[in-house]
Amino acid sequence: MEGESSSSIEKGLLLVNKEESATTSTPLLFFTTFIIVSASFSFGVALGHTAGTMAFIMEDLDLNIAQFSVFGSLLTFGGMIGAIFSATIADSFGRKMTLWIADVFCISGWLAIALAKNIIWLDFGRFFVGVGVGLLSYVVPIYIAEIAPKNVRGTFTFSNQLLQNCGLAIAYYLGNFMSWRTIALIGISPCLIQLFGLFFIPESPRWLAKECRDEECEVVLQKLRGEEADIKKETREIMISVDASANISMRSLFKRKYTRQLTIGIGLMLLQQLSGSAGLSYYVGSIFDLAGFPSRIGMTVLSIVVVPKAILGLILVERWGRRPLLMVSASGLCLGCILLAVAFALKGVPGIVNVTPTLAFIGILTYSMMFAAGLGGLPWIIMSEIFPMNMKVVAGSLITITNWFTGWIVSYSFNFMLLWSQTGTFSIFAMITGVTVVFAWWMVPETRGLTLEEIQLRRS
Repeated sequence: MEGESSSSIEKGLLLVNKEESATTSTPLLFFTTFIIVSASFSFGVALGHTAGTMAFIMEDLDLNIAQFSVFGSLLTFGGMIGAIFSATIADSFGRKMTLWIADVFCISGWLAIALAKNIIWLDFGRFFVGVGVGLLSYVVPIYIAEIAPKNVRGTFTFSNQLLQNCGLAIAYYLGNFMSWRTIALIGISPCLIQLFGLFFIPESPRWLAKECRDEECEVVLQKLRGEEADIKKETREIMISVDASANISMRSLFKRKYTRQLTIGIGLMLLQQLSGSAGLSYYVGSIFDLAGFPSRIGMTVLSIVVVPKAILGLILVERWGRRPLLMVSASGLCLGCILLAVAFALKGVPGIVNVTPTLAFIGILTYSMMFAAGLGGLPWIIMSEIFPMNMKVVAGSLITITNWFTGWIVSYSFNFMLLWSQTGTFSIFAMITGVTVVFAWWMVPETRGLTLEEIQLRRS
């Protein structure tokens, strides 16, 4: 019976997909997307907050390297906790409510950091910010993917990565001369924008359809697409897809028919974090210092280049497609890690001109730019696209937890790895990013130009 039902649904979708309708990007769609991604700026500030302020925080609160490593890694540990509940909250209470909850956690956390007088409040604040961004990391790409038309879905979803990089750039730049407490207060502002902006944007039409609020779904979709747009085709696709969806259990997720999607989702998240991204984001200032390159100059240059590179990724994600951009980005990360490994291998070698500072700077610059252009955002975009509605709760939770748990391990151990061997650390990351290129070529499907429902048809 299940096979017959699935077959009839697929036939229905195929008939619907024969009809083509033009889609436009309306002012409401732009405004809604801006509000959805605005708190991602705070996420970027959190990522870069420790990069240029490490020495000042350690001095002000009398911390040792182990205590600071715990503080830095609590962002990812909190993110893991937020990820555990993110999909369930988003599915039960809606995308907007999940963002409100995330904003409360982020604002509370940033205030605790800004006012911290000891390590307890500092860690408490970092953990709360982590819980908030853990919720954001799941719901933001899902929300945007569910409201954006297929021809611009990748671009709109990649704007999440763009706002993260804007926050990262601000944290890198301001860390050169501004108090770490003031930077924490800056992290609050985008959350306040989102907190109030959510009152003026619609809920996801696909979530409304799942909740059997069909009339609201049509009204919202019409507003998002414009009063003159014909939404009949898209509405039927959504209704047929929702009718086919019944949330599956965690045990059912591991059935053979879901193996490929689960492998892609978990694989991309593992590879993104095992590439060392969290460590480089959190402690890039320390890497500059170890290489003998002026950290203030390095941080300033990074703050200038990461945003334009993210804009380039936003443009290319619809022109090149997800898979090619992912492979190019991972190749660039591999090159950056190789340059860093070579730079530290040559450090202090007798008879060789000291090229370590220059090579390390080029390596970090290459890594940061290529991460911003692809691997930073693409795994989240692909995750939001490849899973049907009935899988998003359990699969989304599992994959997001995987990302944050792996990031926590990397961010905590990164400083200790550098103490062990800088060359060995970046050699490991180079090998992992090389594997990412192969994985993307072998496993990742191209989803550009397809509706979320059409992606499921291709899978079947």
